[in-house]
Amino acid sequence: MPVSRYLCIFINVGLGEGSALPVGVPVPWPSATPPTGWLKCNGAAFSAEEYPELAKAYPTNKLPDLRGEFIRGWDDGRGVDAGRALLSLQDDSFEAHRHESFFYAGIYRNETPLKNLPSSDEMLTLSSTTNALSPDSIDATNSLIGNDDYNCLIEGNKNNKRTATGLSTSIVGAAETRPRNISFNYIVRAA
Repeated sequence: MPVSRYLCIFINVGLGEGSALPVGVPVPWPSATPPTGWLKCNGAAFSAEEYPELAKAYPTNKLPDLRGEFIRGWDDGRGVDAGRALLSLQDDSFEAHRHESFFYAGIYRNETPLKNLPSSDEMLTLSSTTNALSPDSIDATNSLIGNDDYNCLIEGNKNNKRTATGLSTSIVGAAETRPRNISFNYIVRAA
């Protein structure tokens, strides 16, 4: 992008001297290079002597590293995300849940494919509910090692309800749970 285009964006969005945005507020920026007087939120340390106002917002003299991160509103006593401090990092997570499998009277066969599990993983844990009977047989071993498919077979001739608490299914998707998004460079006004 030519320099004149950067200057045009810079002027049009009011990011120059006297900006209405306070020093230290993260702002999404659509290019790799921040404008003059702004710094990337990349976890870098900065000089309190050079940027005294920025040091008031970030007293550790280190900017937050927002590369690849989402910003989440601080809970501040609401109870939705309790126990967090301002500027604290939170690892990714998937809400705890379970998958139930129901087995009814008569001979019933249910196979659940389990993929790509290391031999140390507990493939399946069965827990009975009140008045539930045991299945006739359970074949849920994890003796194979490697990147193979596994099957968990539960057969029975009884009324059974079983909850799988350690069950993994075919792996689909990415290394994280995330919403659709567009990447921007987070920057802060430094002076």
